[in-house]
Amino acid sequence: MTASLRIALAQIDLLVGDIAGNARRVIDAACEARDRHRAHLVVFPELTLTGYPPEDLLLRPELYLRVDEALVLIGREVAGIDLLLGYPAQETDGVYNAAAFIQQGRIAGIYHKQNLPNYSVFDEMRYFRTGSEPCVVEVAGVPVGVTLCEDVWAPGPVGRTAAAGARLVVNLNASPFHLNKGREREVAVAARVAESGVPLVYLNLVGGQDELVFDGDSFVTDAAGRVAVRAPAFREGIFPVDFDVAGDGTVTPVGESALPILSEEASAYAALVLGVRDYVTKNGFDGAVLGLSGGIDSALTLAIAVDALGAEKVEAVMMPSRYTADMSVEDARAQAETMGNDFKVIPIGPMFDSFLAALREEFAGLPVDTTEENIQARCRGVLLMAISNKRRKIVLTTGNKSEMAVGYATLYGDMAGGFAVLKDVPKTLVYRLAEYRNGIAPAIPRRVIERPPSAELAPDQKDSDSLPPYSVLDPILELYVEQDRSIGEIIAAGFDEMTVRRVVRLVDLNEYKRRQAPPGVRITRRAFGRDRRYPITSGFGKPGRN
Repeated sequence: MTASLRIALAQIDLLVGDIAGNARRVIDAACEARDRHRAHLVVFPELTLTGYPPEDLLLRPELYLRVDEALVLIGREVAGIDLLLGYPAQETDGVYNAAAFIQQGRIAGIYHKQNLPNYSVFDEMRYFRTGSEPCVVEVAGVPVGVTLCEDVWAPGPVGRTAAAGARLVVNLNASPFHLNKGREREVAVAARVAESGVPLVYLNLVGGQDELVFDGDSFVTDAAGRVAVRAPAFREGIFPVDFDVAGDGTVTPVGESALPILSEEASAYAALVLGVRDYVTKNGFDGAVLGLSGGIDSALTLAIAVDALGAEKVEAVMMPSRYTADMSVEDARAQAETMGNDFKVIPIGPMFDSFLAALREEFAGLPVDTTEENIQARCRGVLLMAISNKRRKIVLTTGNKSEMAVGYATLYGDMAGGFAVLKDVPKTLVYRLAEYRNGIAPAIPRRVIERPPSAELAPDQKDSDSLPPYSVLDPILELYVEQDRSIGEIIAAGFDEMTVRRVVRLVDLNEYKRRQAPPGVRITRRAFGRDRRYPITSGFGKPGRN
């Protein structure tokens, strides 16, 4: 005779540090899983109660008092369903990244994470001790084991959990998104399923937290490693999954087909929208304001902002100078009309002239150069920040990763703002995302996509006057920044030596600018900031020191 087990996947968006609020989310989700979905067990992400990553909040003793209070509250208010959730556990020998089975108001089992990631954006060894023991608890007659996030990326924990008697393993995650991360997770989980011989539930957090975006994309595999069920990516929800339980204890997920993994463009765009929405709303801003130049970067930023926040909460400001082409003003206005957001035109000519007049003696006898270009950008920055202060709208900057890599941006000018939407989006991907967004519904004027990119800070200026073509620049940057390839290796890959050396020099010289840039959504494997921590003052790249 075959029995059944129903597990509800609580793929929810949490707020780091809001322990009481997160506990209330757990209680509400558990009641929904019980009353609406009739689940036996509801499972929540890694570090549910604190959100992820809590960073140095974990060093505050008060945090653990609040966590203990939250666990008591959950146990008191939830009955009729088992829970599995993540939290930081303060034990006598230190703090553990932990998960607890809660049954009938009490903790029936606690698991301590065994593989602590300490690379890329992760630094869990700063806070946590390493666990060693498996945890298996019976749920509706089925032995269910638990592991946490990094535990599925290497042999050991999952296999030991199965050896301890688990017929099903639930892996709780706070796994941040980068392009193609879904495929990587499936490969890792398939390896652990092959090692253990039992099906696995991969439950992931969803939402934005500063630079990180968690995509959800939770899934369930059978004992052969086949993905039987997948929850929607980038979407909150309580998703029930049924399992058949055979007489011999074998557990099999019920699912004929799973949702497909999103394309690169679809997943990147969704990550950007979610990252902007959560950063703006969780930090209490009333909306967003940005400079709409008529170029593709600001056009894509506006589309993302409107999709994230709604047109009524987004203001776009065109700030033309003497070098701004008429078509730029026309295209900016056309996009704002299409998207339905507030649009203003504030010329910067008078301000620019005032700055030049004030600096006339200081600049006497010196040639015109990028100084005058930067003053224009800084005039725009002052205007946007003034609107931000007066309207409580965050300034969204519009520079892309390619520009930030080589310093093609102005400190206290176009870099001035609260959140850098495209900070981790290479220019070539900007074009792909623009086409993708227009495929959903008209948003970005065709002329904006097709015209040569220009900062419009000097007569007849084009990006190609200062930079290699983006089709050349972006692959070099990917090799140097994301893959840590040497100059010699990049040249050997087929790139011109002078171009490579110039690009690498620009990347190294402009670390000081990036250090002062606002945070932005991380979508690649290696973003500037948390991922890539390079010294500003360094002799590593100088001739004779390599």
